[in-house]
Amino acid sequence: MHLIDKAEEDNRTIITEFILLGFGNLPGLQVLLFLVFLVIYIVTMSGNTLIIALVVTDQHLHTPMYFFLGNLSCLETCYILTILPRLLASLLTGDRTISVSGCFAQFHCFVCFITTECYLLAVMSYDRYLAICKPLHYAALMNNRLCLQLVVGSWISGFLSCVIMMCFMLQLTFCGPNEIDHFFCDFSPMLKLSCSDTSMITLISFIFASINAPCPFLLTVTSYVCIIATILRIPSITVRQKAFSTCSSHLIVVAVFYGTLMTVYLLPKTNTLKALNKVFSVFYTVLTPMLNPLIYSLRNKEVKEALRKVIIIRKYMFLK
Repeated sequence: MHLIDKAEEDNRTIITEFILLGFGNLPGLQVLLFLVFLVIYIVTMSGNTLIIALVVTDQHLHTPMYFFLGNLSCLETCYILTILPRLLASLLTGDRTISVSGCFAQFHCFVCFITTECYLLAVMSYDRYLAICKPLHYAALMNNRLCLQLVVGSWISGFLSCVIMMCFMLQLTFCGPNEIDHFFCDFSPMLKLSCSDTSMITLISFIFASINAPCPFLLTVTSYVCIIATILRIPSITVRQKAFSTCSSHLIVVAVFYGTLMTVYLLPKTNTLKALNKVFSVFYTVLTPMLNPLIYSLRNKEVKEALRKVIIIRKYMFLK
C-alpha cells in the first residue's frame, strides 16, 4: 500500500502557477472595474505619499502622533503595492495567472503588512490614551526613544509572522486544481489547493491569528474605553469636543479596518457568501488604504494647515 501511495504521489503533476479568478464572473464590468481600481490606486498612492512628505518636511508635524501617522501611510503604500498592481494587470490584459512563487510572495507581504497595521493602530491608540488621559506626563512618557521602539516593534512583529508562515508554506506542494477564487493570494483559498498535509500550518496560522489580531485589538479597545471615559468627565463642552477631535480620525480608521477584517474572517465560508466575502476583502485591502489619508487630512487641522502652506509655496514659486 505504501508503494502504491508513493507511486501515486510521484505521478501527480506539481503545478507552477495559479489562476486568480478575481472578478472573472463579471465579464461585462472588467473595463469599469479597471477604471475604478485605477482611480483608487492613484488616489491612495498620492494621498499616502503626500502625508509622508508633509510629516517629513513640516516642523509642526514632528510629533509622536504624526510620526506614527507617517509610518501608517508608509505601510499603506507598501500594502496597496502588494495587491492592486497585479489586480489592475489582470483586469487590463485578462491574464489571471500568477506563479506559485509570486503568489507566495504576495501572501507573505500581505501577512507582514496586515500584522504590522494591527500593532501600529494599537500603538496610535496608546499614544492618544497618554495624550488625553495623562496629558501632564505625555511629553516624558512618549519620548522619541519610545516612539521609535514602538514603531520598530510593530514592523518586527509583522516581519516575524511573515518569516515563520513562509517557512511552513514553502513545504506545501500543489498538484491541482490551480484556480484561486479570489483577487489576491489569501491563506484559505491557497490552502484548499494544496495536496500536502496542512494540519501543522493550519495550527500555526490559528496561533498567530489568535495573537496578532485579538491582542492589538483589545489594547486598542481598552485605550479608547479609557479615552472616552476621560473625555466624558471633562466639564467644558468646548474642551471635550477638542479632546475628542484629536482621536476621532484614528477611531474611524480603526472601526473601518477591524470592522471589515472581522466580517471577512468571521463570516461562514459558504458558497452563497463568497461574493460578499470578496466585497468586504476589497474594503480592508483596497479601500481602507485610500480612506486613511483622506480621513486624516480632512479631519485634521494641522495636516490641512501644512498642506495649505505647501500650496502657497508652490503658487509663489510658480508665479516667481
